[in-house]
Amino acid sequence: MAIKQGNKVKIEYEGKFETGEVFDSSNRGDVSNPIEFEVGAGKVIKGFDEAVIGMEEGQEKEFSMNPEDGYGEVKPELKKEVPRSALPEGQEPQVGMGLMMTAPTGQQIPAKIIEVDKEKIVLDLNHPLAGKKLNFKIKVVGISD
Repeated sequence: MAIKQGNKVKIEYEGKFETGEVFDSSNRGDVSNPIEFEVGAGKVIKGFDEAVIGMEEGQEKEFSMNPEDGYGEVKPELKKEVPRSALPEGQEPQVGMGLMMTAPTGQQIPAKIIEVDKEKIVLDLNHPLAGKKLNFKIKVVGISD
């Protein structure tokens, strides 16, 4: 059965940057944790969702996606200055450090410190994979209606 919109699928995957560095994989040591999602429901990035359409169980595929089909381009407006006093005490902020911010809706948002000075820090709220071309190797391990 070829995958179509609305099917529920299980996919083993490995994601790499153009450098060949692996950024994510469904295999953790000897254990496989395939991603499961409904095709076309918007639960995975657009390029991944579209890549599985037409594949069959057991089929493998390699593909690349540009930022617009992945996590989007880097948005300069998502770089925010905040006073150092807004950070929890007892932790010295450093460039590259990751933080979790809480949005007014209660949603947790990862942020990365990209600049530190005496009075303020600059946070990057872009997704860590924004602006990157991504390469995937996938294998369909399950399909259901």
